[in-house]
Amino acid sequence: MIRKIIPYLVLLYYCSINTSAQEIVTGLQSNYPISENRENQKKNKAESTSDTLELPLFDDFSGHSVVPDNKKWLDDFVFINNTYSNRQITEGVATFDALGNTGRLYETSTSTGFEADRLTSKPLNLNYSASDNIWLSFLYQPGGLSDLPEQKDSITLQLFAPEEKKWYSVWKAEGDTVQRFRPVIININQTQFLKKGFQFRFINYASLSPNLSDPSMVGNCDIWNIDYVLVDKNRNSGDTVFADVSFRLPLRSLLKTHEAMPWKQFRQIELQEMGSSITVQYRNNDTITRNVTRNFEIWDVYKNSESHFFSAGASNIDPLTNFNYRANLIYTFNTENTDSALFRIKCSLKTDEFDPKENDTLVYFQVFKNYFAFDDGSSEGGYGINGLGSRNAMAAYKFTSFMTDTLRAIRICFNDSYLNANVRTFDLMVWDNNNGIPGNVIYTTEEVIVEQGESVNGFYTYTIPEGVMVDGVFYIGWKQRSETFLDVGLDVNTPNAGKQFFWLNGEWNKSKITGSIMIRPVVGDPLKVTSLEDTYSGKKMVSIWPNPATDHINIDTGELQFTGLSYITILDLQGRQMIKVPNTGQVDISSLNEGVYIVITSVNGVPAGYNRLIKTR
Repeated sequence: MIRKIIPYLVLLYYCSINTSAQEIVTGLQSNYPISENRENQKKNKAESTSDTLELPLFDDFSGHSVVPDNKKWLDDFVFINNTYSNRQITEGVATFDALGNTGRLYETSTSTGFEADRLTSKPLNLNYSASDNIWLSFLYQPGGLSDLPEQKDSITLQLFAPEEKKWYSVWKAEGDTVQRFRPVIININQTQFLKKGFQFRFINYASLSPNLSDPSMVGNCDIWNIDYVLVDKNRNSGDTVFADVSFRLPLRSLLKTHEAMPWKQFRQIELQEMGSSITVQYRNNDTITRNVTRNFEIWDVYKNSESHFFSAGASNIDPLTNFNYRANLIYTFNTENTDSALFRIKCSLKTDEFDPKENDTLVYFQVFKNYFAFDDGSSEGGYGINGLGSRNAMAAYKFTSFMTDTLRAIRICFNDSYLNANVRTFDLMVWDNNNGIPGNVIYTTEEVIVEQGESVNGFYTYTIPEGVMVDGVFYIGWKQRSETFLDVGLDVNTPNAGKQFFWLNGEWNKSKITGSIMIRPVVGDPLKVTSLEDTYSGKKMVSIWPNPATDHINIDTGELQFTGLSYITILDLQGRQMIKVPNTGQVDISSLNEGVYIVITSVNGVPAGYNRLIKTR
């Protein structure tokens, strides 16, 4: 579904120290998917620059990696995603911001301005004449769903003259408030560029908020999104329309109210929680009416078998039109597992042969582990309570246990803060329900420290050693011990109005924030395993290392005693089996492309462990 993003999410609210306490939303200080993917990554630019590409060069950033395709681009500073905008014409955008390729703010960042992200093409063979009509086109958007660039900020396009070894600036856009994608097309007809070894690059120039009196609130800023980059010959100035039908926005959970939940909890309410449809959003970018067929698959990942398939048939879509389609779903998740489950939902478009195919498939993994989640794991902003009077302020998030269960931990995604200013102590809190607002405190741990998680999505696990019994509505959150902005991750793509509360001046208030605070309760059996992956209730975890990895991974089965034939299966994010080998303790992954994969360890065909793997170059 299309998410409505209210105005405060496109501007940062930087408050002075004299401002009264209130809810605040800021930009990110770090980007966990990038930092996890790039940590320990081997950089070999000499090898990258040795390739010279032939025309055309095309990228709509619809791949499944968070970094640019190294077959087309030399550097890895921008963030490839499908959550920082809701106006893209195809799935995936390249986001330019104030975060470097470590996922942290640039060390050179200042309030007066600095050079931030760049995206540099590999060398191209442009040994052509001007009459071959070579044009470079792209779409750009300021802000998206995050911070708008100010007027003094900009994004620039530069072209490289190989023989001169010199870059020339040929286009520039300054910050403004119009948040739509706009087309740009530039004729490359100058002699100095029409050479083998030509390159182009985008650079954004950003500036931190000038109000640095509260560094805990200073974060990512000045966002630009780039999409649909194309360099080719035999084009003209009007060639900004694409004969392409493609998905636009990501798939979401098939559950009515949760992005993820424990399997045994789902089984208690599956009839009312299971959604009755799959919603997809796609677009006809062409100037003629196109016919599109929609197909849907649901796979049980642990069994590696198809659970459900149906076709929603074909329909016409008008030119240059977004189309939102809701496919009726007569299905309920079901599997033989008793403690956890994982399902892959795959949606595909059947379009004309001349269409680019990379953007015709969407994949979503429906997770049933040992936690509840309303967020999708992607943080686009930061949430907190700030200002005079915010000492002792509290934030609470409403959850429901549909059976008597035990709360074992609380996971929170804290964003980093400028100069680590938010690394303070707070009280971890659990409340019962009092007529729709938090009631009695049923658990608290005082003076725990803000910690950034090490997992891909940045959650840190605060364990509750003895556990807390929950049944029905309960609330989890925190109590501040200072007026420091704690900066918890905010997912702006999942609206959950009515579930978030904050306490100020002696009373609870319903949050005005649209989106989901990234906090998750963990329930079930005691936690026995701590790893980079989510803990499995009732199942011992198989570990893999190193992760990220380049050439091979090692399989550590811990205390698991295998009494049958064990295999390692590696799937890509579209569910395609890339590798399946007997478990010898080590797997050669050198044949895999850079990206994110799923590793399943099975015994006699039954999954014994599940991990995410990040393959780097």
